[in-house]
Amino acid sequence: MQTSADRHEYPAHWEADVVLRDGGTARIRPITVDDAERLVSFYEQVSDESKYYRFFAPYPRLSAKDVHRFTHHDFVDRVGLAATVGGEFIATVRYDRIDADGMPASVPADEAEVAFLVQDAHQGRGVASALLEHIAAVARERAIRRFAAEVLPANNKMIKVFTDAGYTQKRSFEDGVVRLEFDLEPTDRSLAVQRAREQRAEARSVQRLLAPGSVAVIGAGRTPGGVGRSVLDNLRQAGFTGRLHAVNAALQEKELDGVPAHRSVRDITEPVDLAVVAVPAEQVPGVVTECGEHGVQGLVVVSAGYAESGPEGRERQRELVRHARTYGMRIIGPNAFGVINTSPDVRLNASLAPQMPRPGRIGLFAQSGAIGIALLSRLHRRGGGVTGVTGVSTFVSSGNRADVSGNDVLQYWYDDPDTDVALMYLESIGNPRKFTRLARRTAAVKPLVVVQGARHGGTAPQGHAVRATRLPHATVSALLRQAGVIRVDTITELVDAGLLLARQPLPRGPRVAILGNSESLGLLTYDACLAEGLRPLPPRDLTTAASAEDFHRALSRALADDGCDAVVVTAIPAVGETQAADAALAEALRSSALEAPAKPVLVVHVELGGLAEALSAAASTAPQAPGTATGATPGARFHPSDASPAAERAEPAPDSRLIPAYPAAERAVRALAEAVKYAQWRLDAGEPGKVPEYEDIDEKGAARLIDDLLARGEGLTLGGEQTAALLGRYGIDVHHALPAPTPDDAVAAARTIGYPVALKTTAPHLRHRADLGGVRLDVADEEQLRRAYTELTELFGPPTVLRPVVQGMAPRGVDTVVRAVIDPAAGAVLSFGLSGAASELLGDTAHRLVPVTDRDAASLVRSIRTAPLLFGWRGSAPVDTAALEELMLRVSRLVDDHPEVVAVSLEPVVVAPAGLSVLGATVRLARAPLRDDLGPRTLPVV
Repeated sequence: MQTSADRHEYPAHWEADVVLRDGGTARIRPITVDDAERLVSFYEQVSDESKYYRFFAPYPRLSAKDVHRFTHHDFVDRVGLAATVGGEFIATVRYDRIDADGMPASVPADEAEVAFLVQDAHQGRGVASALLEHIAAVARERAIRRFAAEVLPANNKMIKVFTDAGYTQKRSFEDGVVRLEFDLEPTDRSLAVQRAREQRAEARSVQRLLAPGSVAVIGAGRTPGGVGRSVLDNLRQAGFTGRLHAVNAALQEKELDGVPAHRSVRDITEPVDLAVVAVPAEQVPGVVTECGEHGVQGLVVVSAGYAESGPEGRERQRELVRHARTYGMRIIGPNAFGVINTSPDVRLNASLAPQMPRPGRIGLFAQSGAIGIALLSRLHRRGGGVTGVTGVSTFVSSGNRADVSGNDVLQYWYDDPDTDVALMYLESIGNPRKFTRLARRTAAVKPLVVVQGARHGGTAPQGHAVRATRLPHATVSALLRQAGVIRVDTITELVDAGLLLARQPLPRGPRVAILGNSESLGLLTYDACLAEGLRPLPPRDLTTAASAEDFHRALSRALADDGCDAVVVTAIPAVGETQAADAALAEALRSSALEAPAKPVLVVHVELGGLAEALSAAASTAPQAPGTATGATPGARFHPSDASPAAERAEPAPDSRLIPAYPAAERAVRALAEAVKYAQWRLDAGEPGKVPEYEDIDEKGAARLIDDLLARGEGLTLGGEQTAALLGRYGIDVHHALPAPTPDDAVAAARTIGYPVALKTTAPHLRHRADLGGVRLDVADEEQLRRAYTELTELFGPPTVLRPVVQGMAPRGVDTVVRAVIDPAAGAVLSFGLSGAASELLGDTAHRLVPVTDRDAASLVRSIRTAPLLFGWRGSAPVDTAALEELMLRVSRLVDDHPEVVAVSLEPVVVAPAGLSVLGATVRLARAPLRDDLGPRTLPVV
């Protein structure tokens, strides 16, 4: 509790859980008057050297005055934060605002002095860096713009914390002390540093769960068949390379099937890295306490009875996560299926999957255990017994994903050398903004294929506590595609795409050669290519009499053809064909593909024969090419001339000996089409474009106007003059409209504007619905205007309902809509489409995340299905798309510069052959959130 002298209430929103450099977690929170004993205990554990570095003199203990000063804060001019593990302090940071000389007392200074102290046992874990991010965010919230710190020259660790943070800084040396001053405004470098640290820490936290040196299964029973015993048996049968322990309070034995048995984790005399918890939910809290006190690094909780069971279970789930994080542990689950790591150095099957999948290069993440089983089964079946890129590297089934989520696993896969392709089944995305950011970075170096379940229900599964998004599923899908995610609709398509991407190089274009011994199957493939937007060459029919050698020659010629980017081989078995014939054909295709490994090859077969199995067998028994590692092939995914940074990232190449086989032409072609789109995205990702600067933008003037408007209330929709004033500061002119509550007012307005004019209604049910007849254009004089006014009121109701306005005529063109909205989960999204009911009903709208680059704006204009109307469809004049793109860039800048602008709608925007006219505009303002994606690293709040 705070004293009456404290100026602010306890700022609970400053509390946060963070992942540290070694993968453990800590809690950051404000220091209060109740922390006196914790502070004294913490200080006693700090070495004399660290105390000397903090106070520049021997300082063996804190005085009562010190304790009072370091625990009493007003949360404005004096703030202290502590990092805690197990409820005890491991580090502290504080700032004190520096009085500004010559400034009135009513004007607070914008500089503060900052100082850290980290317990020696926790130095090197990145605690100080995390605290600096959080104290800087607190300072910015309290109108402090600059930090100063005095550090002894020998205190290299603390100097490095400041200099590595990426802020703009100055350094000076005086009286034997290094003085550092740095601005707290985030820079590109500080943001890059923060996100790099986030990636390393979160990746490490997942690695500790997937590559433990020792595992304890808590709840393993004596008799086979139970959940805990099944996990123990699966770990043992997989050949786990670390130390294994069975834990059950009812066990009297010292061993369980050769595994050391214990009644409690406390009885284990050696470190335990991972605990698999399989006890009833009511027993889990005690188990978590035992694990935390023993120093266990992470938990896989397979126990059910949490958020999936209702409100009481949801609260139990929150408490589970809070409890585990108190001890620095991360959780997979609860209600999880488990985790698998096929690396020969680990061989971990801490899951309910009875069979260890083959080692390979595909990473799998599934929120559903049932879907996880299906994915593992399909990959095993389609792999045909091959060990290599067709198998699995790691598998995570997160259950209720109360803590570790798909975002964390993406951080791990990003630089995991054992994973070349990532497949994810998601039923909810807890932080779409972060997921999109991580997906874009991951997709730049390795394919990421995602299928979303529960996408039409409007809500996430009951067990998933996630922030709600107001964006439609189609919009979220469009944003994921913008980030390079390969979006598919079914788990069948997920596996189809994954096998192609793991086994074959990416295509350099959409041109597809088709050859095979079935004319009908070739024509089906040709039609499927056209339907998927590919450019198929005329199918080549080798006839049913074609031999394996015929296939070899035809495939070699197709791969050598510069006019072909990929080859689809169609094959049906001949009557009486033997297993040897299948093997010969598989070897012919494999050897031909090896001659030109830069192009993907797919096979469409009928399931009567054994060609699919023969292809896998040919790959697994083929001699390895000299200098080529298992699962790799000479050459890269992209042509050597590709110069994009993403293409230059080193990555294992897929093995062209492993030709994927599909039982239907449509499935093969759909997978190939996704690979073509992804390959094009990879090429474009190297040149993302830029956010242009415009000299006529008045950012500071817009900020003052927004502050003045928000001073009137927490949120408001601006009036016409206010909207025009704000948009005008960003160079966006809104066509002036005058209200016309009576015919005489309409005539007066027309005289002011000048004929010809437009008369239109602004009633909500008629607004932007020209198809209903609520607009009269090219009104030339007073007589026509009065007649039009009478017609509108007779058709649609009195002026009080219609709210008519008079507006000057704009040059004719194509009516479009530009919108921006701030979604609480996904962030700022810019949308574009043509105006009218038809486009809205068809959902023909394109979306991009803000800030939008010039390349994004150009792609927005061209990505809607009705885009030809803008480029001279059927002889019409092309419109000024350059002006349209500039308008979208200006709107993007407005919402990016000012998070208080939560919605912008420009409708209609009439784009003419030269220039454009914004005829309608609305803007909504609201107070900006205290923390956003640019804020300090933090784990989701539970």
